[in-house]
Amino acid sequence: MRNILLFISRYSHLIVLLFLQGLSLHLLFRYNRFHEAVFSNVLNEITGSVREGYSGIEAFFSLRRENDLLREENARLRNQLKEDYAWPDSSSRQVNDTLRIDTLVQYRKFVYMPSRVIGNTVNAERNHIMLHRGAKQGVQVGMAVTSPSGVLGTVIGVSDNMCVVMSLLHAQTRIVAVLKRGGGYGEVSWDGADPRYVQLTKIPRTTLVRKGDSVVTSQYSDKYPPGQLVGFVERISEDQQSGTFDLILRTAVDFRNVHHAYVIRNLQQAEMDALRNRIKEPND
Repeated sequence: MRNILLFISRYSHLIVLLFLQGLSLHLLFRYNRFHEAVFSNVLNEITGSVREGYSGIEAFFSLRRENDLLREENARLRNQLKEDYAWPDSSSRQVNDTLRIDTLVQYRKFVYMPSRVIGNTVNAERNHIMLHRGAKQGVQVGMAVTSPSGVLGTVIGVSDNMCVVMSLLHAQTRIVAVLKRGGGYGEVSWDGADPRYVQLTKIPRTTLVRKGDSVVTSQYSDKYPPGQLVGFVERISEDQQSGTFDLILRTAVDFRNVHHAYVIRNLQQAEMDALRNRIKEPND
């Protein structure tokens, strides 16, 4: 209490000055329309700035929820792409009453499951990505993984709620891809050097290829839907021994900045595997 009294005694003149100045401003703005309007405009500007700042802070802390919603929406849209459906070559079948059913039937082939990246490496020879989605959420070993930008890799390990993905930046990665514009199939691999680039080899010399061309996944892939972006042609060289082109691709995905992913399930995979297992090669 004594300190408060000493403070008031020491700064009494300043306190009286501030009080009288505040009272003067109040009377000025209260009984003068022009000054009242100016004060109101200034107050609105200040209030608006404060509210804008608060909205920005609130929006920042809600970004994670917004990203989750956008990822789920993107998954729903991807699941409606025509590339995710397969049509049988024949739509006719015979039933007991010998009537023939002639209707066009389409079967869903691929399903996208959104996930969040919780671990990632890019500087090792064998890089991996960890996702927060596992067996309880429908993930199985061998499933393809992409991001909104392009191909990420293949699932090689699964727990109840998490999975490990063999990244495209892995020494053992092999993906069949095709030039989107000129055709020509090749094999995508990584040499372990620069995480920004991968190689596409065994492209026939008859293929028309130019710098900047897009490279996408092949329609013959069991894991990846056709047309998933792998990268863009950066450099072109010729293998004299095999007579084919070797291409350096700039990856479509920035692997140093990956946050969201889609695990892709092939609904026809089990039937395809069962058919392969039943095949017996003819004797030579």
